[in-house]
Amino acid sequence: MTRIRLNDTTLRDGSHAVRHQYTEEQVRRVVRALDDARVEMIEVTHGDGLGGSSFNYGFSRTHELDLIEAAVDEATHARIAVLLLPGVGTVEDLKEARERGASMVRVATHCTEADVSIQHFQAARAMDMETGGFLMLSHRASPTELARQARIMVDAGCQCVFVVDSSGYLIMEEAAERVRAVVEEVGADAQVGFHGHQNLGCGVANSVLAVRAGATQIDGTLYGLGAGAGNAPIEVLATVFDRLGIDIGDVDAAALQNAAEDVLRPMVDRLPMMDRGSIVQGQMGVYNSFLFHAERAAERYGLDAADILREVGRRGYVGGQEDMIIDVAVDLQRAASA
Repeated sequence: MTRIRLNDTTLRDGSHAVRHQYTEEQVRRVVRALDDARVEMIEVTHGDGLGGSSFNYGFSRTHELDLIEAAVDEATHARIAVLLLPGVGTVEDLKEARERGASMVRVATHCTEADVSIQHFQAARAMDMETGGFLMLSHRASPTELARQARIMVDAGCQCVFVVDSSGYLIMEEAAERVRAVVEEVGADAQVGFHGHQNLGCGVANSVLAVRAGATQIDGTLYGLGAGAGNAPIEVLATVFDRLGIDIGDVDAAALQNAAEDVLRPMVDRLPMMDRGSIVQGQMGVYNSFLFHAERAAERYGLDAADILREVGRRGYVGGQEDMIIDVAVDLQRAASA
């Protein structure tokens, strides 16, 4: 069987769950634990990628470039990756991350807007960086359309295209069908990966089915730390893959279990869960990083966050439209008082 690479994004997607308040020492401790477990790729940035520290997305406690440099300093085995959303991060941001030692970038776009990533892939390849592409909210595109978008990324220099279930919406074959379509389109030229969330409890199962459909890179986080209901837990992924005989190289499942329980858990005040708000996100296909924004708006306007998220889903908002959540809350408050 083809060897699967488990990627860890605790220090990027997990940043949403801690409101982007990681310290340098926390990053060092997590990287050491993941590196000791022989994880090959560790992603480190603000939850919304390079340049994400802002009023709109939430300010980081520590500058992400300092966190990247600390991660590079601690890693003896793993590659340190960064995330970049065109329009949030820039090529200049990527150059600075490269200078700090990042050796991989994953460029993330909405699932139907892969064309905005072209210059970023070209720039990354010119910097001799490994490249991945994130097709976010992949449920919003059919398998055929997703494959077309993957081809755009690969032609621009992407080496692995990820089917990204940004809201935990996909259930079983819905995930597998998208991965299979992307593999059929670009599999001869690039790898295909899967990034799952737990909103409807399917993140791990979807990852298994993604592997069976041809994915060779799978994302997870320690303890499932991440936006919404959290990501597929990497320690569970490693354990399940071991049980199924899926080759994950030298990754040590027991060491990941220890890293989750002994290193990550004491750092976190609130772990993601499948609560009402995050379930609604999965049900309605709402971008997972919207959860805390909706909760703040609900508190401010005397509403239920789940009602805000349902309306956000009905309106079809995508990543980058966090500011529109206030408009939704105001409209719901007016309707309730009318």
